[in-house]
Amino acid sequence: MMKTVNKICQILSVIFAAVSLVLFFTDFVTFTTTAGTHSVVGATLGFGGNPGINGVEEMATSAEIQFCFWLTVIGLLLSVFSYKSKKVRYFAPAVGLGAGIYMLVSALGEAKYFVDSRPLVETAAPEFTGNVLLAAIALLAFAVFAAAYLLVDDRIEVLESKGAKRTILRRVIGFFKDYKSETKKIVWPGAKDVTKNTVIVIVICLIIGAFIWLLDWGLANLINAIL
Repeated sequence: MMKTVNKICQILSVIFAAVSLVLFFTDFVTFTTTAGTHSVVGATLGFGGNPGINGVEEMATSAEIQFCFWLTVIGLLLSVFSYKSKKVRYFAPAVGLGAGIYMLVSALGEAKYFVDSRPLVETAAPEFTGNVLLAAIALLAFAVFAAAYLLVDDRIEVLESKGAKRTILRRVIGFFKDYKSETKKIVWPGAKDVTKNTVIVIVICLIIGAFIWLLDWGLANLINAIL
């Protein structure tokens, strides 16, 4: 049963990553000009190109849309490669979550802050279409299923190892416990030692600075004398 759930989560993570990538090739923003309302796809916003609007040959690129696009591509590749190597499964949820949050912020914000409409003349403020929000939802769903796949698959490995391996959660907790115990072993210097070391550092810096200044002054005078 657990292996079936694991496989479903893996398949769904790939599907939602692919859906979010496809949405980048749909209408992302609408521009209202004197000639009417025009729509531009997400890929054109991210990488430029002809937006299909009369009088505009090249659309200005949006760094935010392009960044989300590449995160989506990376997330999809990680999901696909998880079938071959389980090591990449650790990165897919983080990439999907980052892209989803970034896209959600864009979808809930004003399009004029994410889209450069300067090539368009006599244009009202651009507005995002619902596809941007759908892309954000698909990316967040991808992150959820990628995380579920990671946790379920890890649980399966722990059960198959018969206690020889710990779950990710236990490993993380163990790491912080070890970190806490190591920090207790740190011996912090007293106020007297800190003051002495600070004075030594300042004096050495002044000596080195004076030496460099004298060397520069001497070489400058030598070059002037030669010339």
